[in-house]
Amino acid sequence: MTDAVHMSSAAPVSPEELAPLESPSPAEETPTITFAEIGLPAPVVAALAKNGITVPSPIQAMSVPDAIAGRNVLGRAQTGSGKTLAFGLPMLARLAQHEDRPAAKRPRALVLVPTRELAIQVVDSLYPYASSVGVRVLAAVGGMPFTKQVEQLRRGVDILVATPGRLGDHLRQGTCILDQVEITALDEADQMADMGFLPEVRSILGETRPDGQRLLFSATLDREVQSLVRQFLADHVTHSTEDGKASVDTMEHYVLLVDRGQKDVVLAEIGARDGRTIMFARTKLGCEGITDRLRAVGIPAESLHGGKAQNQRTRVLERFKSGRTPVLVATDVAARGIHVDGIDLVVHVDPPADHKDYLHRAGRTARAGEKGTVVAIVLPNQRRLVRKLTGMAGVDATAVNVAPGSEELATITGAKAPSGEPVREQHFKSDRFGDRPRREGGYQGSRPRREGGGGYQGSRPRTEGGYQGNRSEGGYQGSRPRTEGGYQGSRPRTEGGYQGNRSEGGYQGERKYN
Repeated sequence: MTDAVHMSSAAPVSPEELAPLESPSPAEETPTITFAEIGLPAPVVAALAKNGITVPSPIQAMSVPDAIAGRNVLGRAQTGSGKTLAFGLPMLARLAQHEDRPAAKRPRALVLVPTRELAIQVVDSLYPYASSVGVRVLAAVGGMPFTKQVEQLRRGVDILVATPGRLGDHLRQGTCILDQVEITALDEADQMADMGFLPEVRSILGETRPDGQRLLFSATLDREVQSLVRQFLADHVTHSTEDGKASVDTMEHYVLLVDRGQKDVVLAEIGARDGRTIMFARTKLGCEGITDRLRAVGIPAESLHGGKAQNQRTRVLERFKSGRTPVLVATDVAARGIHVDGIDLVVHVDPPADHKDYLHRAGRTARAGEKGTVVAIVLPNQRRLVRKLTGMAGVDATAVNVAPGSEELATITGAKAPSGEPVREQHFKSDRFGDRPRREGGYQGSRPRREGGGGYQGSRPRTEGGYQGNRSEGGYQGSRPRTEGGYQGSRPRTEGGYQGNRSEGGYQGERKYN
């Protein structure tokens, strides 16, 4: 099974139907509490404080104490509200009590997410806190070597973060067994429903311990998600911080009315603005076309869609996070896992398929209390459709006529004239991993690897030195022989082996080097 997706056609649910799932207490009534008072292990509290996090977000303040107490939790909160730590911290509190290592192939906790990108970001978010208490976290997603995941599962994993497709593959081949899972979290459950994953999710949950704790977090709660709650979240407590519609306090919404012949020029001027911008298209071909047109006028843009290999998607996201690529053009499915702070403009180049996709797109900005702007580029024949979508999403969008170079366009988006100097592909390849600093060798997702931490390390193991991209110190040297180690053609090397993509120690095929 792959991570291929399809869209379901679940009907939206009225507020009256959702009433049993709503929390009676709004978030603002929750008393202020610190992480030190919640009951987390001291090393986790210290690691949070080191990152400047001492006070939980509203959804964390409400749900973490109940989750630590062992209760099933249903959390309703928008993207960017801190849901990852809301389920991740209780997992760490529980797993830190174990003094033995997890058994081979049998993780103790499971996080199910809809996309590969989201899985990687969940691992990255949990890693510094998990390592503080010796908890190992692993991502099991499609597009990365299956055998490497098998090896890591065999060594023992505390928290497995997985997409339904790849986890299903492991379960069928017996390389992962879920009968020791004590606590399961479903993140972005509504997106998994939209992507048609609920049959797999039900099957996976059915293989976890019946008495296991379950945490389900979702931005919206439609009929399909409710059916999952009824089946697997017995005696749960519900916490809700949002009404399932877009935030009106931190987001501004605009409908930019343009003539058909001016759309590309307007997009180019928006793309030339300062800051990170994410643009949404409906199709893979649409993404590539927009990206090509933006590059042709001097805008360093890259596309993100399901047609790209996972290593390409990872590199594109890394460059976007680092700022090397200021404009990302994405499809809805690929962008569901983009949780990047500092995106202050979202552009609907094509109208979304439905109002929920509008909200998911909009949720890429105004994260964690930051301000953000959402604009839809609307042609004359699309006005009625977009008006309907924004109405269903609970958005009061301001309609403005704009044209290339107009003051209104610049005021709303920060648009300016692009340089006109084409951006070549080499701009992105000159530094494969954006502006991330190298720390003691090794590509390690988006964070350095700590001693003994294990955890997620991209799709490759780090030996001593690790993968160094195209750098000269130790890494891949093309076809040139290297005097100390290096690539030696097809001859084995006695000290260090084949150095291909590794430095100081090198890759040795399936041989272990002692």
